[in-house]
Amino acid sequence: MSTTALKKRIKRRVTGREHAFFVVTLPGLESLCEQELLALPGDRRVVKVEKGGISFRARVHEAYAANLHLRTAARILMRIDQFQATAFRQMEKQILDFPWELYLHAGQAFGLKITSRRSRLIHTTAIAQRFEEGIAKRLDRHPGLIYPEGGRPAVQTIVVRGVNDRYTVSLDSSGDPLYKRGLKTGGGKAPLRETFAAAALALAGFTSDGILCDPMCGSGTFSLEAALIASGIPPGWYRDFAFMGWPCYRSGRWKHLRRTAAQLISIPQRPIIFASDSDPGATGNLKTIAAKPGLEAAMQIQRQDFFALSPPDRGHAPGIIALNPPYGVRLKTSAGTDRLYAQIGRHLVARFTGWHLALILPRPELCRHLPFQVKTMAFTHGGLDLTLATGKIENPS
Repeated sequence: MSTTALKKRIKRRVTGREHAFFVVTLPGLESLCEQELLALPGDRRVVKVEKGGISFRARVHEAYAANLHLRTAARILMRIDQFQATAFRQMEKQILDFPWELYLHAGQAFGLKITSRRSRLIHTTAIAQRFEEGIAKRLDRHPGLIYPEGGRPAVQTIVVRGVNDRYTVSLDSSGDPLYKRGLKTGGGKAPLRETFAAAALALAGFTSDGILCDPMCGSGTFSLEAALIASGIPPGWYRDFAFMGWPCYRSGRWKHLRRTAAQLISIPQRPIIFASDSDPGATGNLKTIAAKPGLEAAMQIQRQDFFALSPPDRGHAPGIIALNPPYGVRLKTSAGTDRLYAQIGRHLVARFTGWHLALILPRPELCRHLPFQVKTMAFTHGGLDLTLATGKIENPS
């Protein structure tokens, strides 16, 4: 098939059609992410909200926007095929018959993520082998487009999920997980994913015209996320995505999307994010990161121990205070954790009455050390079961 004919097929069958997408989220963040998705401009329809994500239907360029703008999404998958298979012969035929040349460039490397539950074919290594061999055979017979920039696109991840002998095949449109904003190269002592930080800030009531105090800033996740929100900078502004390596990718669409987003960016020219930490290395690193995207005008970063800290004296109304204290192995004992959170509760009431709180706890019962009412949400982070507490800090007397 000629290159022109293949481009027409891609335009007709991929670019020009509506597809099923799935937004992967951390469990518990589905409703927040749905609200974000529905607020985006464009034409997309939410089909179903379920544990761990949201299904929606849209054309491919709407996935560009979702990757760029969604703050609480982990990644976005495009569903490209579904089939039934109870034997490897059936699976091999389905793979070989699928038009992979519409979705992969000639010679493009790909990786596979396979799961199979309650199915006759449960050996994931054997399933992966069939996909590797079948895709290679198909592209030998029907070569894809040559990558236009003379090089090769990044490795494309293909996700295969089997349940009850039915297999769903998806392309990962994101590449690196979406919590990787393209700002940081490393984590702090208790690194928090940006997607969860965004959710915590939203649940605590942070808005683009609010202020944030981040007095145990570590690697600066809360501060940087709040600065992006306050500046109107999309979370995906500083990074690339896997869809940029798709044969159907249209750079003109992407540039238009970024130009539109750029019109809404306005970095505050006075500090509204107050970050501090007792570790000079942490605050030094955060200053370096903030300077790169030009966020330093919106942030005040200083070395300061939390228990010596008072709210910023800048004529601001009470805002949000976000805390991700040390926990787990860094405190060694449960008693040490209890003492720390009791101290935190007392200091918050003494200095931050009237502020709203977002606090990470390693155990939900630690809320008893807070002398005011909070709402809690359980979540899993880095293999640890943690709790988010949000609420208004009030003096019990």
